[in-house]
Amino acid sequence: MSLPVTDRTFTVEELYAMPEDGLKHELQAGMLVSEPLPGFRHGWVATNIGTLLREHVRRNGQGVVIIHDTAFVLARDPDTVRGPDVAFVSSGRLAALADPVKAFPGAPDLAVEVRSPSETPVSLHAKVADYLAAGTRLVWIVDPERESVTVYRSLLSPRVLTRDHDLDGEDVVPGFRAAVAEIFET
Repeated sequence: MSLPVTDRTFTVEELYAMPEDGLKHELQAGMLVSEPLPGFRHGWVATNIGTLLREHVRRNGQGVVIIHDTAFVLARDPDTVRGPDVAFVSSGRLAALADPVKAFPGAPDLAVEVRSPSETPVSLHAKVADYLAAGTRLVWIVDPERESVTVYRSLLSPRVLTRDHDLDGEDVVPGFRAAVAEIFET
């Protein structure tokens, strides 16, 4: 479960100045939200998705795939900083940007969140809302327990895909297609 740590608001700069404490920290409208580091299954599912996406994106010169909770600044004043498990940023958006050392200044084109046992439906919904409001064009919520992927282009019309379906990059990652079952393979 994501827990607010304090009532004081933080900036992205303060987030990066915090000492390491074994938790994953994000900002939601300036509020520090923390959760335990995800488990092993979470990591392997995120790696599977990241690997499948990266192979396609690299082969087609479409941009970059980022893993490991890389920070994206979705809003400023108050700051919202999210770290998707896997993200895609298109080549065109990268070309217009200096090399960000810390947080990426903007939303990813695709954000992928792998549901952790500690995450609630409410906290996942908040993440989806933050990504979409910031301009993320496609969000995938991957549920390892149900072996499903919920696809969001808007909050109002999610689509749930199960092992029998294919996951499609649509117009965000053109040509990407993978069986949902492949995401959960060991």
